Amino acid sequence: MLTLSRWKIIAVTLSVIFGILFSLPNVLPQKTLDALPGWLPHKKLNLGLDLQGGSYLLYEVDTDALHRERLSNLLEDTRTQLRNERMPFGELALQGEVVTVRIGDAARYDDAVSLLRRNLGAPLAGAIGGKDVSVNGRGDQRIEVRFVPEAARADAAKAVDQSIETIRRRIDSLGTKEPSINRQGSNRIMIQAPGESDPQKLIAVVGKTAKLTFQMVDETVTAEDIAAGRIPPDAELLQSEDQYAPVYVVKRRAVVSGDELTNASQSFDQNGRPAVAFAFNGSGARKFGDVTMRNRDKRFAIVLDKKVISAPVINDPITGGNGIITGNFTAQSASELALLLRSGALPAPLNIEDQRTVTAELGADAVRAGSISLAIGAVAMFVFVILAYGLFGVFSAIALVVNVLLIIGIMSFSQATLTFPGIAGLILTLAVAVDANVLIYERMRDESHAGRTPMAAADYGYKLALTSILDANITSLISGLIMFSFGSGPVKGFAWTLVIGVFTSLFTAIFITQVLIGWWFKTAKPKKLPIA
Repeated sequence: MLTLSRWKIIAVTLSVIFGILFSLPNVLPQKTLDALPGWLPHKKLNLGLDLQGGSYLLYEVDTDALHRERLSNLLEDTRTQLRNERMPFGELALQGEVVTVRIGDAARYDDAVSLLRRNLGAPLAGAIGGKDVSVNGRGDQRIEVRFVPEAARADAAKAVDQSIETIRRRIDSLGTKEPSINRQGSNRIMIQAPGESDPQKLIAVVGKTAKLTFQMVDETVTAEDIAAGRIPPDAELLQSEDQYAPVYVVKRRAVVSGDELTNASQSFDQNGRPAVAFAFNGSGARKFGDVTMRNRDKRFAIVLDKKVISAPVINDPITGGNGIITGNFTAQSASELALLLRSGALPAPLNIEDQRTVTAELGADAVRAGSISLAIGAVAMFVFVILAYGLFGVFSAIALVVNVLLIIGIMSFSQATLTFPGIAGLILTLAVAVDANVLIYERMRDESHAGRTPMAAADYGYKLALTSILDANITSLISGLIMFSFGSGPVKGFAWTLVIGVFTSLFTAIFITQVLIGWWFKTAKPKKLPIA
């Protein structure tokens, strides 16, 4: 095993060059780094929230609100289906989790059941031919419509996944570098934004649902009706942010939603006031064109998160799929709204559970403490291996230095985030690497005491210790992968550094020390091992 084969020398040389090149940007001043040629590595380690400071937010996805909204939509869908087929019905109501309706004509009762079964609900994931809505007759000309239990669970899980992706797009649009956005439990989302010292800035963008809808204003409802609470069942009363009316009565069913937007940007209206320009996709443009063509001289409301931003009159059909949203905007608020619309609406409201700011001073203290602990641990291991094994200990110390360079280089290259627990993983990695060399050297010593020649003792030391080294490192690797897969936050940071360290430790403890010892045997031709 101590033969200086060409591939071993090339592998060791390339690994050292890689480690130096990709670790170097972390110690160079930014001015010097900017002056380097473009083909050289420029990426630095990404420091986690606990090392460089930043903001921490914990949100809970309001899946109950999402379920209530879906029930309300189910009620309106039932009303729409029966009206479109001119089915006589009455007593349409939402009773708990169930939409109930009574069909007025007994002769058409079975047709109504078939109609609702055919047209309501969407295919349920994982079910062949199944839907997320069940329609059942009660025998007294009443029909019950409800979501199946699997639908509510699927909706909740999907809402959390969609919220994570939407939050990620919003934070990326802010320019925040390397945010950590992870699910915590079944319906919570943890956000860590290193370098972002103002959590309120994140809350303003992240926590806003930004659900945009275009709904027709119900102009048959008078001010007296509103005062008396006489709101039609297919309409709702919404607060207004425009200057013309404090409230509007609008149709519950949206004619077009923000899901069909392809773009949104900050713009200005004809009077030079800030506005938001938008563009629909093909489907949205057709719907919007049809609605504006059929409803000339009527108002439609632009609704954001259940508040009417504006309610303009349709003077001419809008068939191009483009338009602007006017309101009481400033240039900044119009830009923020455009960002939210581009990144998509959240499927459900978010309730903030916790928010914290890690100051830059605390982050600097953590970096300093981690650096000191790493330096003390490394020096202690260097002293131990050199005192215990002499020249071979020096070879181990060199391998440890290369090991650190490789870990930092790989993390810089992959833009992995280094956390404070990650530094602990780095220290543990060095200890594991030394442990591998201790096993090899002690085995060499045993073989030398058994009467083998120095070359044979060294060769057998590597061969016989390899099994134990592999067993120990594979165990560490499995533990690290389990922690990385199922852990979060600090646990994941520790595990990631540990997993990288397992591979680099194996390489440096075996190959680098092997090449150095082989070179020493070739040049010194010793009669005795320095550790015998």
